[in-house]
Amino acid sequence: MAFLYRLLPPRPTFSQDMSPAEAEVMERHVAYWQDLLNRDVALAFGPVLHPEDPWGLGLLELEDEPAAQAIGEGDPAVQTGTCKYELVPMQLVRAG
Repeated sequence: MAFLYRLLPPRPTFSQDMSPAEAEVMERHVAYWQDLLNRDVALAFGPVLHPEDPWGLGLLELEDEPAAQAIGEGDPAVQTGTCKYELVPMQLVRAG
């Protein structure tokens, strides 16, 4: 089953004005998602650069929603209270 993970920053300007402590959390967030990508748990991740409403995107392929929620709750950006997240089940279409 596939899920869209939407990481919600605390403010629209977050990527431009994060504090040093927030930047450290986001470095851990990127490392966490890179590990998920390396283990083929995440299919892709990265920032959505919408000018008024930026957010982070992760695509997950897991067995069920509790497994996806565990990924979300384990994200350092969420664990520290820096960001919130939403999960949306999706139907994944692959090329070929």
